[in-house]
Amino acid sequence: MWNTPTKEELSKIPRLYETENIPLKDKIIHMHFFIGGCDWYVAEYDGDDLFWDYAILNGDTANAEWGYISFKELRDLVVPPGIEIDRDLYWRKKLAKKIPKITKL
Repeated sequence: MWNTPTKEELSKIPRLYETENIPLKDKIIHMHFFIGGCDWYVAEYDGDDLFWDYAILNGDTANAEWGYISFKELRDLVVPPGIEIDRDLYWRKKLAKKIPKITKL
């Protein structure tokens, strides 16, 4: 993974289920990971390996969904000839409803 977040950066993400009473549209998206037409918008983290996020795979917004992804799986993913997942270094926290690609609110 390029631009892997630090433990300090990860510690600022709410823990799993901490925001479950907040409507999806009002969830704060803390990080954005991407590769090609795939995006992961992170809202919660278990503090160890599991993110709760909004995932869009291969640009397919019709089948995009909220769910869980392993941080290790994201870090270890390499697409030949050596392209890795990247973290958006210019990302600033924002509400899910402010992100045009998040369509299931």
